[in-house]
Amino acid sequence: MCGIIGYIGKKKALPILLEGLKALEYRGYDSSGVAFLKGKNVNIIKAVGPIVALEKKLNLDEDTFVGIGHTRWATHGVPNEVNSHPHTSGAVTLVHNGIIENYNELKSFLEVEGVKFKSETDSEVAAALINYFYEKSKNILEAIQKFKGKAKGSYAIGLIVSNDVNKIYVIKNMSPLIIGISEDGHYLASDVPAILNRTDKYITLLDGEYAEISFESLVLYDNEGKEKCIEIKTFQGDATCIDKGKFEHFMLKEINEEPDVVKTILTKYLVNDALKELPDLSKYRGVTIVACGSAMHAGLIGKYIIESHLNIPVTVEIASEFKYKKLLLNKEDVVIAISQSGETADTLAAVKIAKSVGCHTIGIVNVKESSIAREVDNVVYTLAGSEIAVATTKAYLAQVIILYLMGFRNEMNKTMSTSFLKIPNQISKLITSYDYEKIASYIEKNESVFFIGRLIDYALCMEGSLKLKEVSYIHSEAYAAGELKHGTISLITDGTPVFAILTDQNIADKTISNIKEVKVRGAKVILIVSESLDNVSKDVYDEKIVIPSIYKEIDSLLSVIPLQLIAYYCAKLRGCAIDKPRNLAKSVTVE
Repeated sequence: MCGIIGYIGKKKALPILLEGLKALEYRGYDSSGVAFLKGKNVNIIKAVGPIVALEKKLNLDEDTFVGIGHTRWATHGVPNEVNSHPHTSGAVTLVHNGIIENYNELKSFLEVEGVKFKSETDSEVAAALINYFYEKSKNILEAIQKFKGKAKGSYAIGLIVSNDVNKIYVIKNMSPLIIGISEDGHYLASDVPAILNRTDKYITLLDGEYAEISFESLVLYDNEGKEKCIEIKTFQGDATCIDKGKFEHFMLKEINEEPDVVKTILTKYLVNDALKELPDLSKYRGVTIVACGSAMHAGLIGKYIIESHLNIPVTVEIASEFKYKKLLLNKEDVVIAISQSGETADTLAAVKIAKSVGCHTIGIVNVKESSIAREVDNVVYTLAGSEIAVATTKAYLAQVIILYLMGFRNEMNKTMSTSFLKIPNQISKLITSYDYEKIASYIEKNESVFFIGRLIDYALCMEGSLKLKEVSYIHSEAYAAGELKHGTISLITDGTPVFAILTDQNIADKTISNIKEVKVRGAKVILIVSESLDNVSKDVYDEKIVIPSIYKEIDSLLSVIPLQLIAYYCAKLRGCAIDKPRNLAKSVTVE
């Protein structure tokens, strides 16, 4: 959820920290801060609100070459400067991403030992615990090892010690953290794009590992405290992935990148009219998909496709509830974890549970070397490239395409292959064929919007509804169209906007009947209909978007493109922070 940046090297630290914090803004935050060393003194500067508030407080010419920075998304304690990072206890100053689950217990212990706390955060407790062990041993590496034995939960930590002026220490457990390497020094970051303007060389840390970083050296320790070899990786991309280019917002840029994303996926996995490098789900008794948010909505579409084409029962579980319910899994089942970042805490926990009961695990993730990618038995990369906007668009579509391909795996032929290869061009046409801003203007002043559809169309309605509420703050709900008469239709009044998706031939007549039900009660209907079903009477809708017909189920997935664009333009008309919606974060690394 939070963003971490750090630097130790030959260049002045504060401009690098500020640059990194700005690159991490997309992760979501409500305050920011930096700590830097001058001599043996640790200087801390914090600010609430946008990073520009912090920038105004900084002297970028400060002669400091060691520092850490942080963007905070509040979990423990309200957003204010006291609760903002960095936190100091004794000689230890740190920034922390994650949650120390047993912080109350640790805080009580430390208070008995005479420690006084200023903030409401679990992160200050982490600083105090490390400092407690450090004061006893005067050995920071020993203190870190003891901290790991006491602290429960997730943490990516960067810390400096006031009397150890030429070092930064990092600790990693279930939260993302990388160390960048260059001739000018070493970098610490939550993800690679934050430091891409400085270096594309980096190392990843496994859970339980920690490192000692100086100007010239980097020593990595495993979970037991033993030195281990360092594997330097090169990021496959460049800094343009975090640049909006000609687009006003990242969200619009990423929607426009969707045709190329689909091309990349098909080039990788669809070769000579056959699917390659994708797992065969047909050998399992059942499939359980675990995911959160948009990834869970992708899973609901996957359920429909896999059950229809592989005749295997599929359960879709919200990852945050997975570990708290009775699980009816065995070794004949496969668990598929879907996550854009590959760091989603609840989904990662679900993978570990599935493995503990003997299930085969598959990850559908976007970020290489992420925690879920390393944890699963088999990883399928969505190849969507860096996605900066908090509200996912291209990464969601990539997940859906992968699930389609996995569902069609055993019946792929030249005709099917040709159909899939048409998708990128049809997406491009959809992006430019309608005045989505005009359609958005019809609903942007409404405070409640509804989405209706059946079967796979209903799953797409759920994503369309989420996208609208995420970025425009308009309340929206998705309902299975057949459920309207069971209560929901009482909310339809004159002028209520209703999006209706109609792409499934088998239940088209039923869906049309449901659309008529809301229309006669005064609803303003925006109909999204596949070309093959475009014979609906004009008195049933107010606006119509026609989805080109490629193949029956493929038509359905294309309907998400207009929904994404309408959500975008609604947010723009309402003056919302489109790329960084309030209270949301890109990578949810805490439960």
